Amino acid sequence: MTSQEPAQPVPGRPAHSPYAAQVRHETLAVRRARTAQDRAADGITRFAGSMSFVYLHVGWFAVWILLNVGLLGSALVFDDFPYGLLTLVVSLEAIFLSTFVMISQNREAARADIRAQLDFETNLRAEVLVYAIAKHTGVDLAMVNATIDTEIARTRSELASGGGSPAYSPVD
Repeated sequence: MTSQEPAQPVPGRPAHSPYAAQVRHETLAVRRARTAQDRAADGITRFAGSMSFVYLHVGWFAVWILLNVGLLGSALVFDDFPYGLLTLVVSLEAIFLSTFVMISQNREAARADIRAQLDFETNLRAEVLVYAIAKHTGVDLAMVNATIDTEIARTRSELASGGGSPAYSPVD
């Protein structure tokens, strides 16, 4: 295959573009890197962030308290007020849940890094392609780059001074 020939499509990928084999997808890259432990941590984090988790805990605390105030019989009391065992269990749960949340956040940060790398690669491909098209069509790239640099400087100046168009204004 010469450099002018398009890459062959990868089986299982849409063949809508002859260059489809060159494009990488962030979700696929992240999925390939996930382990069983990652999936377990994500599942626990997902459940801990749901209303089912809240309802489960409301029910659990209600039953615990009803049992331990003696409303269901004094023989069932096993954790007298101020419920030291309940406090211990909830504290341990909080430690583990915070660890799972941090694991998931670290993975999301890694995913953001992958996304940034793929964005960079896509932008670089586009820039090289635009340069080639511009060169082929006779566009004055020096003038285009000077115009872009001027516009970037103007926009940064407006943003720094708090001015600018409504599209750039921060929301209060």
